[in-house]
Amino acid sequence: MLTLWNLFEASLLCLNAVCVLHEERFMQKMGWGSNVPNQGFEDHSSVKYQILNLVRSIRTVTRIPLIILNILTIIFKLLLG
Repeated sequence: MLTLWNLFEASLLCLNAVCVLHEERFMQKMGWGSNVPNQGFEDHSSVKYQILNLVRSIRTVTRIPLIILNILTIIFKLLLG
């Protein structure tokens, strides 16, 4: 059964997954790292650039709130099962 708690946990897990991605180890293997050489007139409106910018923004903005939400979720799970 889908509850609000399950939806919260799923979104928390997805945010954790985005924040864990490491640019040098994972994303650069796909050619999506920040150290990929510039090809001259690169289009900053491309989908690839927008996704990379979104991942960096999520990682920057949600760092502290994500730590707090993870701690609260762990405490809630330990107390209520």
